[in-house]
Amino acid sequence: MTAYLDHNASSPLRPEARDAMLAAMAEVGNPSSVHAFGRRARAAVEAARRAVAERVGGDPAWVVFTSGGTEANNLALRGAAGPVLVSAVEHDSVREAAGQPEAIPVDGDGIVDLPWLARRLAAAPAPRLVSVMLAGNETGVVQPVAEVVRIAHRAGVPVHCDAAQAVGRIPVDMAALGVDLLTISAHKMGGPQGAGALVVRDGARVASLLRGGRQENGRRAGTENVAAIAGFGAAAAAAVPDDGRIAALRDELEARLQAAVPSARPFGAAAMRLPNTTCIAMPGVAAETQVIALDLAGVAVSAGAACASGKVRTSPVLAAMGIAPEAAGAAIRISLGWNSTAADVERCVAAWVALYARTRGSRAAAAA
Repeated sequence: MTAYLDHNASSPLRPEARDAMLAAMAEVGNPSSVHAFGRRARAAVEAARRAVAERVGGDPAWVVFTSGGTEANNLALRGAAGPVLVSAVEHDSVREAAGQPEAIPVDGDGIVDLPWLARRLAAAPAPRLVSVMLAGNETGVVQPVAEVVRIAHRAGVPVHCDAAQAVGRIPVDMAALGVDLLTISAHKMGGPQGAGALVVRDGARVASLLRGGRQENGRRAGTENVAAIAGFGAAAAAAVPDDGRIAALRDELEARLQAAVPSARPFGAAAMRLPNTTCIAMPGVAAETQVIALDLAGVAVSAGAACASGKVRTSPVLAAMGIAPEAAGAAIRISLGWNSTAADVERCVAAWVALYARTRGSRAAAAA
C-alpha cells in the first residue's frame, strides 16, 4: 500500500478526464477545419471551454487554452510593459515571467501587506500590473485577492491572479474576486498534465507569446491539444470544492503529527488555507531526509514547490514569511486530494512519527 499525498504537485487523473481524453483521441480532425471531422474536434474544445469558464464564473469567450499554468502566467505577465508588483510568495513562473518585479511583502502567515500595497500604488512609478496568487502552492494560505483588486483598481492598475492551486478546491468566482486575468492548471484538479488556461476578462490586454495562427482568438497560435483540453473540461466539471471531507482529513493529520511531536510547526495555520494543504516542519530533520524516508515508507510528499527539476531547496516562500532557515529547511508539504483516504493519513502519520523517533534516538546516541 502507498499513500500519494502530493496533489499540489500533480493530482491523479480523474476517471471522467481519462474517459473524455480517450473519446477525443478516438476522433480525428483539426478544430480549425470546416469539415465534419474538424467540427467535431471544435465541439469538444468548446464544450471544455464552457466547463472551465463555469468553474470560475467567467465567460467562455474569455478562456484562452495554454499548455499549463506556467504558460498562462507567462502570457499574463510578459506583455506588461513597465513595473510589475508581485507578492513575495508567488510561484517561480510568476516571479520569473515578470522579469524583475517589485515584491509585495507578506506577514508571518504569508498574507500580503495591504497597507504597503496601497502606499506603493499611490507612488511613482505606477506599476502596469499587480499579480497575487489566490492560494499558495506550499502553505495553502489563501490571499485576500478581492481586497487586492479593490486597492489596485482604485489606482487604475489591473490584477492577475494565479489560481492554479485553488480551482476545484475552494469556490472561485471571477465576479466576486474582480480580477482581470486568472490562471488555471488542469493537472492540479485531476485533469491531464500539459493543459491550462488564462481567463482574460473583457478589456484586459495580453501579448501573444506564440504567433503564426489565429487560434484562441489570436492569443495563442497553434493547433489546440484536443484530447488534453477535453480532459481539462471534464476535470473542471468534476472538481467541485471540498465539502469538508478533505479538510477533516488534513486537520486530523496535523493534530496527530503535533500530538506526537508538540514542537512540530505547521506554517500559515493561523490564516485561511486550502483544505488540502499542510506545510509542517519536523524539528531537527532536514526536509530532504524526510522526503526520501517517507518515499521509502510508501508515502509521497514534497519539500516546497515541485517545479525545480526534482531538487530539494530552501523555500523562498518560507523565507519571505520570516521563517528561520533551520525551520524552513525542515519543512515538508503534505497535500491531499480528491482520492485521498483516512488510510493515507494513517500511513503518513505512522511513517513520519517513526522517522522522528529514529532521528531523535540517533541524536541522543550521538550526544552520549
